[in-house]
Amino acid sequence: MGRNTIRFVIAANPPQRLDKALSRDVPDDAALSRTRLARLIATGAVAVAGEVVTDLKARVAEGDAVAITVEEAGESHIGAQAIALDVVHEDDDLIVIDKPAGLVVHPAPGSPDGTLVNALLHHCGDSLSGVGGVKRPGIVHRIDKDTSGLLVVAKSDAAHRGLAAQFEAHEVERYYRAICHGVPDASDPRLRGVRGASFEPGNILKLTTGLARHRSDRQKQAVVFEGGRHAITRVRVVEPFGTPAAAALVECWLETGRTHQIRVHMAHAGHGLIGDPAYGGRRLLPERALGAGAVAAASRFARQALHAAVLGFEHPLSGARLRFESPMPADMAGLVAALRGG
Repeated sequence: MGRNTIRFVIAANPPQRLDKALSRDVPDDAALSRTRLARLIATGAVAVAGEVVTDLKARVAEGDAVAITVEEAGESHIGAQAIALDVVHEDDDLIVIDKPAGLVVHPAPGSPDGTLVNALLHHCGDSLSGVGGVKRPGIVHRIDKDTSGLLVVAKSDAAHRGLAAQFEAHEVERYYRAICHGVPDASDPRLRGVRGASFEPGNILKLTTGLARHRSDRQKQAVVFEGGRHAITRVRVVEPFGTPAAAALVECWLETGRTHQIRVHMAHAGHGLIGDPAYGGRRLLPERALGAGAVAAASRFARQALHAAVLGFEHPLSGARLRFESPMPADMAGLVAALRGG
């Protein structure tokens, strides 16, 4: 495996820690994240003024010459698999996928292969220039296995770093379509009593809570109001169903992006998603309001009715604004038709 040496000089008024100083002054085209720089320091790949330094907290001074030895990206230990992908956009730096329900994003216990990452390794091949020193796709956000829709993945370290910064700053546009029990409406007095729920102009429900792992089920998340990770979801009713209305097609958008955020927040508000096995409970739609056909279609729906419909962000290299839309998949469109009585 070949090596490349990156050389630069520490600029004026450097941070007191070596890792922070390198993160500030390393050339942008090196595309080295602070996490990767920390690994390089720890493994003896960083020399300051001709001396190898392995302490992340070491001091540096203005004018110090830095040399970082970086190995060429190695092959991933994850196997490439020929799995069909719906590619919405692809360039040298990133790829946008319309993920089907049922596809896991990344290998994990219980899903060692057959994932989106396995598929991307096959699809992208040599166009992956390396993320974190390994030829692998850079996952900057995820959607649940049984949620469908749009996902952006980095193909290089530079793209990975730029996209991750946008997600961290909550600058990425993400809209979801969902089908829920009940209709979240400002006229509902019950919602006024739900902690963390408020309404904004335009009948937009805003849910503001903390989210943390469920105490008894570590696979789930739970709403908390002390500790946890700050989470904000907004919800707008697109179309109510039934007489009286007993379900709704809603649009949800994220100010933050936490694990299971929409599913947990909607359940907390009393409007769990149809088909959600973890948070939807055993709630049934009322036949008198929707009809037997609609109730049967909802009871057969085999996943949470959630679709990542819109994804917008700034291209991390070119700066161009990109925005993509994905129509509802056939299963959700069919459920909407049944709820309409079609």
